[in-house]
Amino acid sequence: MRLFVTGATGFIGSAIVQELIEAGYEVLGLARSDQGAASLDRVGAKVHRGSLEDLESLRSGAAASDGVIHTAFIHDFNNYGPAVEADRRAIETIGTALQRSGRPLIVTSGLALLAPGQLATEEDAPSPNFPRKSEQTAMEFVSRGVRTSVVRLPFSVHGDGDHGFVPQLIQIAREKGISAYIGDGLNRWPAVHRLDAARLYRLVLEKGSTGARYHGIGDEGVPTREIAEVIGRRLDVPVASKSQEQAAEHFGWIGLFFGMGVVASSAITQKTLGWHPTQVALVADLEHGTYFETEKAAALQS
Repeated sequence: MRLFVTGATGFIGSAIVQELIEAGYEVLGLARSDQGAASLDRVGAKVHRGSLEDLESLRSGAAASDGVIHTAFIHDFNNYGPAVEADRRAIETIGTALQRSGRPLIVTSGLALLAPGQLATEEDAPSPNFPRKSEQTAMEFVSRGVRTSVVRLPFSVHGDGDHGFVPQLIQIAREKGISAYIGDGLNRWPAVHRLDAARLYRLVLEKGSTGARYHGIGDEGVPTREIAEVIGRRLDVPVASKSQEQAAEHFGWIGLFFGMGVVASSAITQKTLGWHPTQVALVADLEHGTYFETEKAAALQS
């Protein structure tokens, strides 16, 4: 079975590619650059040159495959509107290439604004107020003969090589000499290890149901103050609260996300797919993983 993977050279996508190859699948990975193509070649994936904005490359990649896993997204939060629109067009293009075929399409989504103030589950519909419309766009193809399903990932997908939200918080703390949280820091972030997430995508491919939503959740919700405290301890900088008014200046664009509170469950996903997170949790990963290797190296050189 040949699977076309967008975002195949990214932090999450590369783990999915490895998971699929080890399980015996043939992978066709989307690559924008020579460096990305080389990384796919090294792990035994076939290379498909193109990008998220090159719709013909997406169409031809999907048409040449037995199914698609879509993880690519342009993570430019200063130009979020265009990034959201590029994602929508990409899903429409891939879905159209697969329609009336019964082939699987697994689309990645998130948890922001989902079931505010309560435990978010797979049964919750996506928020109409969230700009990103990955789920809604993907689900339109269920009635058009595509075996569509959605994987929702939390704010923090962590592990070696992470370059997402948590490394941004570490960089801000390093630059400003303080590890901050917002308000009382009791708002919580869900999290999952990238290797657990990769295994989930494979299980959705093998066992998932058309039209279903699945949650890649290891930690249901880690208090943001606890994240800030680990960062402060590892960098040896003070930990302090910032008000909502101070957050925008201190954190920049990431302050909007760091101030959110989301608690999410993967109970339904675990029961229906037999998926159970086995990798280290977020706080333990911060304590013992590779997030602070830059600081270790600097200390040794000083």
